[in-house]
Amino acid sequence: MNPEGMKDIKTADASRLSKSSKDSKVTLIAAIDQNRVLGKNNELIWHLPEDLKRFKRLTTGHAIIMGRKTFESLPKVLPNRHNIVVTRNRNFIKEGITVCHSVKDALECAGDKQPFVIGGGQIYKQAIGLADVIELTKIHSKFEGDVFFPKINLKEWIIEKEERMVHTDFEYSFITYTKK
Repeated sequence: MNPEGMKDIKTADASRLSKSSKDSKVTLIAAIDQNRVLGKNNELIWHLPEDLKRFKRLTTGHAIIMGRKTFESLPKVLPNRHNIVVTRNRNFIKEGITVCHSVKDALECAGDKQPFVIGGGQIYKQAIGLADVIELTKIHSKFEGDVFFPKINLKEWIIEKEERMVHTDFEYSFITYTKK
């Protein structure tokens, strides 16, 4: 609550904001399988504690940008982060988040040197051309899903770092891509 007793709900108007997304390092962060599957029925398919720890470590203290469906799949607003939800719904409001109506507006209102785009599929598709870094957890297995990460064009991206890991059910890698 603010001093006037009103809920702290913000809707961004990027045209009034002076912070430019060009001053920041836009980072996409995702976990996908071999076929670029992100999830199914608005849920994660796998439980990977090391990936969740990495996600928390990398995004804490930063703006996180997500679509409405991704936001609604979360148990609550993610703490210690500026939660920004992109939706076409002009009436969408929730306490503790900033609402924007495009990815570009969300990046403008982030006010962060490294905002993170955290999903879902449509938001990643809109943001990949604006991104500087992709922090990817790639699961070396195949799952059934209905949401996909966009293809990474290796003519535009290079692998800067890759760390292979083992889970009881599958192997996976933490991969950092940077734009060429």
